[in-house]
Amino acid sequence: MPISRQRLAYIFGLATVLIWSTVASAFKIALKDLDHLQLLLVADVISIATLLTILTVQGKLGLFKSLTLRDLLRNCALGALNPFLYYMVLFKAYSLLPAQVAQPLNYTWAITLSLLSVPLLGQKLARRDLVAICISYLGVVTLSTQGNLTGLDFGSPIGVSLALGSTLIWALYWIGNTKNSTDPVLALLLNFAAAFPLILGTTLAVSGLPAWDNPGLPAAAYVGVFEMGVSFVLWLMAMRLTDSTARIGNLIFLSPFLSLVLIHFILGEIIHATTYAGLVLILAGNLLGQRRT
Repeated sequence: MPISRQRLAYIFGLATVLIWSTVASAFKIALKDLDHLQLLLVADVISIATLLTILTVQGKLGLFKSLTLRDLLRNCALGALNPFLYYMVLFKAYSLLPAQVAQPLNYTWAITLSLLSVPLLGQKLARRDLVAICISYLGVVTLSTQGNLTGLDFGSPIGVSLALGSTLIWALYWIGNTKNSTDPVLALLLNFAAAFPLILGTTLAVSGLPAWDNPGLPAAAYVGVFEMGVSFVLWLMAMRLTDSTARIGNLIFLSPFLSLVLIHFILGEIIHATTYAGLVLILAGNLLGQRRT
């Protein structure tokens, strides 16, 4: 009996959520032996190979011929945002913060997108949006201070700032893609290929290349294959097959809780009650403002 399109959509969506749930742990494992730039360099190279393989399997290599100079320039420019700036900032944040703090903070990108859509897309913030923003950022404060609201001790202010800054870069990348007509997988491949010289030059100037026997390389390769490649394609397939993008989209909210379970068992972090409280507030704000994002 053939599987229905909606069931396939759920299968692809859940597979994506499971991958997303593992990446915070993979980041921290890789960062034990690689610095944030070396991790980005290895992951970028692997992601380019992964996306090129996916395009080949899909029979879409001919799409390269249809690219205009404008398409190339737009996608190369977006590559400076993602993966270069976005992952450089995000990985540095993970190197400074516990995974249980850095991972939920990354979920505030949807609220950042709401804020940026006002000056950049000409949208207006409704009262509902303002309430959603306040709830989410109350979650940010709760999470970042681990409940010490009176002392406002943010642990690593630089790490928190970088984690929140990464959401700004990610939101700008999404807005920059609003008028991008290039096939999504091809566009992502162009982004990662264009970013490679920037990543390589920065790594050589600041960190140097990692040794071939560095124990962090397998985790970095995992990030390149799954976080930066396969998960994106699986999510696209889920969204194209589903009868309800809202039902598939809501699967995203399973990921951070599954991720905390893995962070506890794989990394050995003790998950604090304030982590759950902050995460719930962040996700509640996201759900409330979901119509816009």
